[in-house]
Amino acid sequence: MRIHLLTAESEDIIPFNYQPILTGALHRWLGQNDLHDGLSLYSFSWLRGGRAISRGLSFPNGAHFFRSAYDSRFLEKIIQNIKESPYIVNGLSVREVIVQKNPEFTNIENTLLFASPILVKRNVNGKDLHFSFDDDQSGEYLTETLKRKLRLAGLSDDSVFVEFDRSYHSPRTKVIYYNQVGNKVNLCPVKIKGSPEQVTFAWNVGIGNSTGIGFGAVK
Repeated sequence: MRIHLLTAESEDIIPFNYQPILTGALHRWLGQNDLHDGLSLYSFSWLRGGRAISRGLSFPNGAHFFRSAYDSRFLEKIIQNIKESPYIVNGLSVREVIVQKNPEFTNIENTLLFASPILVKRNVNGKDLHFSFDDDQSGEYLTETLKRKLRLAGLSDDSVFVEFDRSYHSPRTKVIYYNQVGNKVNLCPVKIKGSPEQVTFAWNVGIGNSTGIGFGAVK
């Protein structure tokens, strides 16, 4: 399940590294519960519709972004609390919520576009290593993470496989800071092979690591 959030117009400045703000709003709307503990079975996109200036972003025509989750209770809780407290930050306030049903995936292999950069990381000997779309291990790690989430949700992880779409015309990496920690992330679609249920699950929970703080949302 997915909800699209449309905000009111705002000329106030939003910092470029606004992910912690969106994460904070998410946790505020969820309140005290166990839906955001542990491995994240949800994802959210970055803000769209902004205008970049020297100090950050402004949204004179409003912003739009989405939040997706495997468990519909997660989004129902958000919708309920947005009605009571729609404010996000610096003049941005949710004015409309649009619910989108899960799409019907019928192909065995599907390409999912990124709605926020995809992070692939592993801790090796106490050090976090980040992997790029052109690293040989990246597909293995993307698949491994998705399989863990499928098992956590009680779904089959048989025969599912994820990899970056290396035929994409302009894949690239960049470093995104989250609370002063640099993350090398990928701006590249992914190819996923699996059952309709598995692909729908991935569409909702995102791809790769740290989907709970705004990486790996797909569309």
